[in-house]
Amino acid sequence: MRKKCFFEKYLFLFYFLAILTFISGCQSIQKEKSLGPEDKEFLSVVRYIISPEERKTFLNLQPSERKNFIEEFWRRRDPVPETEVNEFKEEYFLRIEQANRLFREGGRPGWLTDRGRIWVTLGPPDHRETYPRGQSFYGYPVEIWHYGFYQIYFVDRFWNGDYQLDPANARQIAEITQTQVRWNQPGGRMFEGSRTIDFEVRMERKESGEALIVVSLPYNQIWFKAVQNKLETVIEVKAEIEDAGGQKIWEGSRTAEISLTPAELKEKFDRSYELELQAEIRGKSPFTLKVEVENKTEKKKSEKKLKFEF
Repeated sequence: MRKKCFFEKYLFLFYFLAILTFISGCQSIQKEKSLGPEDKEFLSVVRYIISPEERKTFLNLQPSERKNFIEEFWRRRDPVPETEVNEFKEEYFLRIEQANRLFREGGRPGWLTDRGRIWVTLGPPDHRETYPRGQSFYGYPVEIWHYGFYQIYFVDRFWNGDYQLDPANARQIAEITQTQVRWNQPGGRMFEGSRTIDFEVRMERKESGEALIVVSLPYNQIWFKAVQNKLETVIEVKAEIEDAGGQKIWEGSRTAEISLTPAELKEKFDRSYELELQAEIRGKSPFTLKVEVENKTEKKKSEKKLKFEF
């Protein structure tokens, strides 16, 4: 009897939550239908990058408040707000334009196709293989896109030019999204012009007047290029030290070539790659250390400053 009562309560709660979810969904649909043309266009064009919370907030705003929301939406994603150009926004619309030009299929705009969606959200692949007659005599036309050690398959099962994402790739897409989620958010590095290289710097004091500069880059922040069965990139580190008066007292650089197999990268994914530079320090404290890291593969730089006593 007690089990039956518990089951009935649980069932009631389940249906209650389901009804609430259904009502909430209907309200959202109704609110979206009532939007003006400009607001509908905004929600459509940002479908790949707007968060559920942002979407809900936008729909609940008064019409007069939505213009400010749209401006703030793009402003939050501007990687260099002090400049007039919003690199994130420009890159996003550039990718939409590229997708529309590259993937004309099925009567839909290119950016709304499966290949277009991946192109807009992840960018151009490191390497793209095309098999318009299939990989075998009885096979369908196939495209394989390489992102680092991930491979994404698109299959044209109806031989009409409409390449659809292979369902088996759902896991790969999820993994890419997980590892790159911050790159596709405000200030993220997924977009050209907004990518930054995340790294840490520490100083280790050695003998009198000498110090070891250690630059630590998480492997999951390093962008690799697929070269045959390897993942490769070149990292360059430049550093300089200024004394309390702003006088440069030391500078140095180091370049590292990194080459891994996909299996090796998976093993090291949660670790960091370290580069060391030996510095000679003379002058008056406090000192300022400037470190610039460049990934030659994606031609992106990032800089950090560190003040220290010696």
